[in-house]
Amino acid sequence: MSGAPQDDRARALLRELLAAHRQINQSHFKGALSTPQISLSEASAFLARWLRELRTIEVSREFLGRAESWGVVLEVLKHEMAHQYVHEILREDEAPHGPAFRAVCERLGIDARASGVPEVTLDAAGQRVLERVHKLLALAESDNRHEAEAAAAAAQRLMLKHNLEHVAETSAAGEVRYGFRHLGRVTGRVTEWERRLGNVLREHFFVDIIWVPAYRPDEQKRGSVMEAIGSRENLDLAAYVYDFLVRTGERLWSTHKRAHAIAGNTDRRAYLAGVMSGFAQKLALQAKAHKAEGLVWVPHAELASYTKKRHPYLRTISHRGHRQRDVFAHGQKAGRELVLHKGVTSRSGSGETKLLRG
Repeated sequence: MSGAPQDDRARALLRELLAAHRQINQSHFKGALSTPQISLSEASAFLARWLRELRTIEVSREFLGRAESWGVVLEVLKHEMAHQYVHEILREDEAPHGPAFRAVCERLGIDARASGVPEVTLDAAGQRVLERVHKLLALAESDNRHEAEAAAAAAQRLMLKHNLEHVAETSAAGEVRYGFRHLGRVTGRVTEWERRLGNVLREHFFVDIIWVPAYRPDEQKRGSVMEAIGSRENLDLAAYVYDFLVRTGERLWSTHKRAHAIAGNTDRRAYLAGVMSGFAQKLALQAKAHKAEGLVWVPHAELASYTKKRHPYLRTISHRGHRQRDVFAHGQKAGRELVLHKGVTSRSGSGETKLLRG
């Protein structure tokens, strides 16, 4: 009986992959594909592959076990579905990654590389601006409140200028490349504070934010996860800001509990929603000051186009939170006093600069 849990997990994975195939077939391929067989492979030489003669998409168990997120699994599945489309609908008998395949991938926002996993490169300009932003955020750790606020505001202004200038330079050359990143864990319910955090990233850190369906293989449960879409440097910064706000929000809640002798976590979500609201108010004031300087960010059309390719049928859902007013107000006050900091740099073996978590 020792193999029963593994068998259950495998069957659940196959069900989810088939369900994902049906959903992607409708959203991206307008229902043109027929349902293939999907199997799990013990091989580690590939992530997944389309077996034309067997009408089978074969997925590596090893890849499924180490994939960073379900979103990565779906990207690989889309890649193989593009192969299926070329063979079964276009009836092209070309090399695996030939012109017809690349054209399909370009049209549908699918990564055409053999890995099937989107990797957005960081150009020299993006590298330099991130290094400068990191240094400014490190200065924002200053005990002098005025100096800390000035450094954090300068970092935000620098990213704004970079995005305005970089889009103008690269859009003419057709070189703007976007990617995506999943932030946080797959959750069964998206709370008000998480939606507010997503709005902070969307409105002030140059990324699109979409809540997408996801699957937790270890727990065999479905849920949602926050997906950020943007350029490499903006994704790096957005991921850092996400982690910073989650960690800092939890720390502020713990401090608030001690100060008010609160035993449980009943009001935790309301407090965190207040923190995100207060921080958003603070950033809005900075944006107003930038606007006075003539620095106004308008999301670029190419980013909107890439997001539309990834998610052809987006829906906007309104959400109103139910909160304990006093607790929300306490969190809001704490959020208005937050200073974004700890932008520490580190170099990997490839020379890439990354934000450190922690």
